[in-house]
Amino acid sequence: MVQSIVPQIIKESVANLIKNGDRADGRALDQYREISLETSVIKKAEGSARVKIGNTQIVVGAKPQIGEPFPDTPNVGVLITNSELLPMAAPNFEAGPPNETSVELSRVTDRCIREGKVVDLEKLVIIPGKKVWMIFLDLHIVDYDGNLMDAAVLGSLAALMNTKIPSTTIEGDEVVIDYETMVPIPIKEQPLMCTLAKIGGELVADPSLEEDDVLDARISIGVRTDGSICAMQKGGSVPLTREEVLKAVGMAQTKTKELRVNISKL
Repeated sequence: MVQSIVPQIIKESVANLIKNGDRADGRALDQYREISLETSVIKKAEGSARVKIGNTQIVVGAKPQIGEPFPDTPNVGVLITNSELLPMAAPNFEAGPPNETSVELSRVTDRCIREGKVVDLEKLVIIPGKKVWMIFLDLHIVDYDGNLMDAAVLGSLAALMNTKIPSTTIEGDEVVIDYETMVPIPIKEQPLMCTLAKIGGELVADPSLEEDDVLDARISIGVRTDGSICAMQKGGSVPLTREEVLKAVGMAQTKTKELRVNISKL
């Protein structure tokens, strides 16, 4: 009985605060927690980044390797995104196959990076139809304190911008790799993601873990540098009205401009 009552008490407390324009941690409704971003944190990876939004922490590593393109896209390189929720990151994270949260995080991050045209995949082709660079992007959630998606996209973008691959030449049908000459992968765009939670009838940016646990709805919006939308993901059990979605888009366009300052500092 107590277990079913306490979450409702917490939900009402959080919702009442937000209705009054307040949050438990003192932030404004549209305010992010403190953000830190650094690159080259994994010395054996060709590209890496560590991002923190509040106490949420994700380490991203990028690993390039030469492989064959997919049959339906023979003239573009390959980008594959995976995420791992480390058991130490939260009490409900368990070792084993990817759970629903991990799968959603991988797919949404991949969609934002791919549809946002971060990497010029056509320039990752070595021999058309035969050999391309494949970029494996691995997200390791070290500490979970809410709002994984925004952190995942921010960290992934930073890791990709940090990634270098060796130069290649073609001799006959062979690919010759020059590890002495490393070049950055071709970056085209810098989309970022902003997540809004609907709580107590209001939209709040960067939901904390406590807010994540009690939200009615969640919407994560990927925004390119020109303000256009490249990805969107809805979560939670309550629908959003047309007006709420439009408001969320406007907030996301504003907040991603602020988030992009962290990229410009790299």
